[in-house]
Amino acid sequence: MNPCPCGYAGQVRSPGQKGPVCRCTPDQVHRYSSKVSGPLLDRIDLHIEVPGQSAAMLINAPAGESTALIQKRCHHARLLATQRQGCSNHALSSASLDKHAALGVDALAYMTQVATHFGWSGRSSHRVLKIARTIADLAQSANIETAHIAEAVQYRRPVAGH
Repeated sequence: MNPCPCGYAGQVRSPGQKGPVCRCTPDQVHRYSSKVSGPLLDRIDLHIEVPGQSAAMLINAPAGESTALIQKRCHHARLLATQRQGCSNHALSSASLDKHAALGVDALAYMTQVATHFGWSGRSSHRVLKIARTIADLAQSANIETAHIAEAVQYRRPVAGH
């Protein structure tokens, strides 16, 4: 979803740069983001803010990883999950999640602290655990570590108005 009704919230203009700038009031932004219900947001795995970039930054950006390399890493992580539990991580049931995404003492304490802080529902907490399991698989880690949960939490940032 856009960050505000006009779609340009947070857009800053550099000296000499032209283009749209947000003129939405904080109240308009809050009303706009409140149109998406909390239960619907619970069903969306990743909440990521993607800020706009200048044309110069996009044009001069260094080359990233190749799509083929990323695809290979993702395929391997999916294969690990399927061999371990017979399905991909997103398809884990609650009972399977307890078995295949069990947390150590430190990771459990961190997950509990974060879920309490954000007031997450059980559904939201389970989604973060599934994402953390995937991050651990991408890192070729048999266990979900606190760092994997911390990264997964970053993908569940609260949406304004919620």
